[in-house]
Amino acid sequence: METETLKTKPSLRKNNGSRNVSMHTYDLPVLIEKMKQSHTWAKGELTALILLKSPNKQIVLTALHEGTEIVSFQANDSITFQILEGKLNFHTRKETVTLDKGQLLTLQEKIKYNLLSWEETVFLLTIENGDIKPAAN
Repeated sequence: METETLKTKPSLRKNNGSRNVSMHTYDLPVLIEKMKQSHTWAKGELTALILLKSPNKQIVLTALHEGTEIVSFQANDSITFQILEGKLNFHTRKETVTLDKGQLLTLQEKIKYNLLSWEETVFLLTIENGDIKPAAN
């Protein structure tokens, strides 16, 4: 797997004099199109772009070709998958779910899983240190 870095619009800053960035904006359709024009994508490989990396959180835009399988992966941190395009089969020891465009899945840390893309699929992967607690209904 190869990770590429693409340039995006400058981040919006809370205060012009501040070096601390409080907001980042990303044009996801433009980034997805650029990813699909990359040499990595043309070679038929998984393509990933790190949008945010901090000590507590990482957000990765990921594109998979139809039929791409990721076998036996285990995250040490809590993760979420938000499907932007396509369809993804997500399997753990206890259950299997198919995620479609617009759906979101959360997974606690240290759970092994497999992924299979049923079609060309793009998703946001968010990795967070610590436990994800779903909101109460």
